[in-house]
Amino acid sequence: MTRYTSEEALQLVLDSDEEFTFSSEEEEDSDNERLYFEERLDPGVDISDENDVGCSLSPLTATHTKRARSNTDRNQKDYKGDGDHQTPVAKRAKTNIQTSNKQSTLSWKTETDIDMVPQTLRFLPAREPGPQLSPADAHTPLSLFKMFFSENAVSTLCHNTNAQAAGAIAKGRKYKWTDISISEMYRYIGLLFYMAMVKMSSISDYWRQDSLFSLPFPATIMSRDRYRTISWNVHMSHPDADMDNDRKRGTPEHDRLFRVKPLMDTIRHVCKAIYHPKINLAVDERMVACKAHTGMTQYMKAKPTRWGFKLFVLADSSNGYTLDFSVYTGKNNFPSGHGLSHDAVTSLLDCKVLGSGYHVYMDNFYTSPKLLKDLFAMKFGACGTYRDNRKDCPRDATNSLSKKSARGSIRWIRDGPLVFVKWMDTREVSVCSTIQSAYTGDTAQRRVKTQDAWRTKTFPCPAPVIAYNKHMGGVDLSDQLLQYYTAQHKTMKWYRKIFLHFLDIAATNAFLIHKELCGNMTHKQFMEQLIAELCGVSQKVAPKQTSSDHVPVPGAELGSDAKNICTVGRKICVLCKGQLDFREPKGKEAVVYPDVRQISENPKEERQ
Repeated sequence: MTRYTSEEALQLVLDSDEEFTFSSEEEEDSDNERLYFEERLDPGVDISDENDVGCSLSPLTATHTKRARSNTDRNQKDYKGDGDHQTPVAKRAKTNIQTSNKQSTLSWKTETDIDMVPQTLRFLPAREPGPQLSPADAHTPLSLFKMFFSENAVSTLCHNTNAQAAGAIAKGRKYKWTDISISEMYRYIGLLFYMAMVKMSSISDYWRQDSLFSLPFPATIMSRDRYRTISWNVHMSHPDADMDNDRKRGTPEHDRLFRVKPLMDTIRHVCKAIYHPKINLAVDERMVACKAHTGMTQYMKAKPTRWGFKLFVLADSSNGYTLDFSVYTGKNNFPSGHGLSHDAVTSLLDCKVLGSGYHVYMDNFYTSPKLLKDLFAMKFGACGTYRDNRKDCPRDATNSLSKKSARGSIRWIRDGPLVFVKWMDTREVSVCSTIQSAYTGDTAQRRVKTQDAWRTKTFPCPAPVIAYNKHMGGVDLSDQLLQYYTAQHKTMKWYRKIFLHFLDIAATNAFLIHKELCGNMTHKQFMEQLIAELCGVSQKVAPKQTSSDHVPVPGAELGSDAKNICTVGRKICVLCKGQLDFREPKGKEAVVYPDVRQISENPKEERQ
């Protein structure tokens, strides 16, 4: 398949974004209408209530229509609904009874029952998987990093930073400022990565000169005050445009991410342009630590970083490459009526850029029968854990697992392309898939305590569970690589946290591409060379000689009476003679020691 240059690949992505807004709206609307009427799904309701098991409202009913009343109220002539679409209560209650009867007729099957082989989606990527760069060309860490932070992007960053600094000085800020250039901005980014590798307790410690732990390198790149003024004023959007956007606060036209949008769009386009993923993808959340009161920060108690900005991330499961991401702003950015989890996944999967036949893995926040069927219609296979209270998930079927079920027990139900699988490990595991069959003879090993001893036992395991455990960790692997040498540190502005995260994404993705093309550097070596190239210095520095490097060699063999012969035949060190002034004082005898000459007023007393 054809390899593209970085410019051609980037233009391909930009063109596809212009063409693909769900390409033809008429075709997409008609497909959605057909799915809703055939499956009798309500796109507005994602989770059903305990008293409304498996209910499926009519598609003509509005998103916020109330549930059907009980059997005693069926004969009432009330109507519940929003807008012009109103459905009689009796009719909706009848639909609920039919759906409940359908759920009750389902029965969980075991591993001994044979499942049908699901329809295999042919893997047809839009481009050859892997880096979209020629392996014959020389690719240095700096050249790969500049594909994400190109000179045009850094030039815009410098222009906005200079405008922000000029506005701050006009408001009375008391510091010196000279316009920052592109080369100086690259050196500033190099210092950020240097601080990511060499950790100190505060920024000022990098410029300390009176301590045993002083670092000489940062002062050779720029002064401490210059670094601070750049950090205070770094800006990704123009300040005048920020003011215009702030005036729209409280209206639908207001964009909460306006201050990071210019650079964010550039990073997203390049991530997709210069690398094409392999068949397995993962969707998950990522947290960028921040406690700023912006209305966008989230709290997730199950994450290592509990407070911060939540990003929905699409990553390659094979290596952790960040393909695409979107920042959650505290409201649904894609109000299609399908729910946040549905829209977060579909917005990250671009058919024009990716192709078809990909396998997408997700956790129980996203998985729903509606989403998996829509992805299957888009020719994407999907697999993920699911919550039992999700709409259209089987719950009241007979022969289900119980708390007393033996470890390794399997139950499954097939519903068209969907297969719902339950597996008893230390607790019940629920997985839904459109890729694998329920059980293909796979096994899993677990440590089990028997007769006061731990032993390894083998248990049957469903194929979707095996695949989920193998490929779901793409975003977790990406987070792990980001955290090794992250540029994150405390800041005064929330958008600077996002800016530092963009640097982390660019450096990590550049390393993964370099590893695919060359594979001759570790992550640490890559970052060290990138810092040296950004700062314009040589990575290898000549060692500084000290007095301990040239200890004189004894000129006579040592005996039992060492104090009398230890200085016999000794000569003055040539290096010490050149650096220090060694002259024999008149009337005084010079006493020679192994490292240095010391002058004694009374050499006889000194020898005693």
